[in-house]
Amino acid sequence: MSLIKQLWIAIVMVTLLSLGGSLVVSTLAAKRYLEQQLNVKNVDNATALALSLSQMPKDPVTVELQVAAQFDAGHYRVIRLVGPDGNILVERTAEPRLDDVPAWFVRLAAIEAHPGMAHVQDGWQQFATLTLESQTSYAYTELWHSIRQMLLWFAIMAAAAGVVGSLLRFVTTPEPATAELRVVVRAMNALSDRVRLMLVDEARRLEILRKQTQEDALTGLFERRQFLNVLGAQLVDHDAPTGGALLIARVGDLSDLNRTRGREFADALLRALADAIRSQIGEQPTWIAGRLNGTDLAVLAPGVAYLPLWTEGLVKALHEVAEKHASGGDNAAIALPIAAALYSPGEALPTVLTRTDTALAEAELAGGRAVQLDAWVRLTQPQRDQSQWHQLISRALDQHELRLETYPVRDGNGALLHVEAPLRLRLDGEWRGVAYFMQWAVRLELMGHIDAAVVRAALELIRSTGQAVAVNISSHAIRNAGFLADLLHQLEMAPNEAPLLWMEVPEQDAARNQAEFRTFCLALKPLACKLGLEHAGPNFNALGDLHDLGLDYLKVDASLLRDLDGNSGNQAFARSLCMLAHALGLTVIAEGVDHPEAVTMLSDVGFDAMTGPGIR
Repeated sequence: MSLIKQLWIAIVMVTLLSLGGSLVVSTLAAKRYLEQQLNVKNVDNATALALSLSQMPKDPVTVELQVAAQFDAGHYRVIRLVGPDGNILVERTAEPRLDDVPAWFVRLAAIEAHPGMAHVQDGWQQFATLTLESQTSYAYTELWHSIRQMLLWFAIMAAAAGVVGSLLRFVTTPEPATAELRVVVRAMNALSDRVRLMLVDEARRLEILRKQTQEDALTGLFERRQFLNVLGAQLVDHDAPTGGALLIARVGDLSDLNRTRGREFADALLRALADAIRSQIGEQPTWIAGRLNGTDLAVLAPGVAYLPLWTEGLVKALHEVAEKHASGGDNAAIALPIAAALYSPGEALPTVLTRTDTALAEAELAGGRAVQLDAWVRLTQPQRDQSQWHQLISRALDQHELRLETYPVRDGNGALLHVEAPLRLRLDGEWRGVAYFMQWAVRLELMGHIDAAVVRAALELIRSTGQAVAVNISSHAIRNAGFLADLLHQLEMAPNEAPLLWMEVPEQDAARNQAEFRTFCLALKPLACKLGLEHAGPNFNALGDLHDLGLDYLKVDASLLRDLDGNSGNQAFARSLCMLAHALGLTVIAEGVDHPEAVTMLSDVGFDAMTGPGIR
């Protein structure tokens, strides 16, 4: 057995002994105090009642009425009046009621209170002997409640200590006065600092490597291969937003600009155009931009459905840059034809590029800064207003018309790690993926209700199959306090299923909502469920200190893994990402694996498991 395990066992045993000792001492002290108080109460009440009876007429009716009045006005188990001859003159009794106190507790903590006794006089003669005993049920109830409160506080303190322990992964301890211990603590503090600095430095190097392998050095936009990888991943992701748009802007006669105006001018123009694109897509985390070749800049915008409205701002910003760099206000000096086209999930990548290139060729023929929008129209959803969408989605949730599709996540040996379970809602008579209703659910603030329903369905699936299940949690849900409270309640009511529930948040959402994500992780970690990030990689460096939250796994974005065997840059980035994740104790899973032959290579790179169309 390791030293750490031995220390943990010793700490737990000492803590339990301390807790047990404290409970025993506190219980005995409280029991003794209650016995003393009951003894005093019995004697005082018996003396007072005997004195009152001594001063009253001694006819049976008067005496019985006085005893009954005293019995009904207080909390007594028995009041008995016995004559000198041993006959019982008056007796009132009441059985103790201990409905909310366990019988075993009454036996273990038996309260032994002596009854109070006093003599009742009739003139100079003894009339009777009074015996009075108070109810002990109230004492048992108070003692039981005080012990439960003490146990509750101990549990709260233990849970708080567990949370603090899960947070403080890189802690340093003040050096003690003892010389021998001071050396040990100093070494441990130095080791903690070195590990923290190593991880920070590794994350910085990883970001530098990502930029070197995926970004164009001049403009800072994605280079062609990575841009097309992202577009290809969007096309095969059936849970992505319902299609989107692709725009390409071409700097005309760039070679002539290099010759006539100088390379510095041409480079400055390309950088300015890239900056204009970044400023237009800055608030949209899923939109990306890339440089396809020396002259072509591209923008990919998932979720866009109407080209004229979307292209208006981009075209205006790009034309302003071209006009600013034109000499003498001659707009024709810099040609900038622009084309845009829509796409749908499931389309082939060459088809989308061909439509866009055809539109770009038409814009070039028009000359100058012409804009050409592809005429292909994507089939869209039925036209509804907000109230109709709200009613449609709410009805599907209320009538439990939802189900979870299951797709396996397997390790390199083919063993099942868990199943991914994307949501399907029955809308318009068909089972629809989240892409069909996502934008309306977000707009109507229904994502918290949807994600809560997904968790309930996942727990039922775990209960029926015994398999681990992974579900997606949206950023809109983790920002919703009501959703978090409902989620905690569900998991507390399912302690056997919670350890098999895997919950993942998109990396970009975690990076943009770090405070809310931190609260989410801290609240759920004590419940033993698995927490992770999906679509990880592009924003890994922006996560800051989220590695301190004790995440369990990462699912690396499919765009980083497409054609990995032929892309040495992405291969190096993926290998470094796996090494850093493993250093943090994370399981690393590859997304979007489209053929089984890639399993061996991904395992060699460092991935622990894979998911995608090629994994069955």
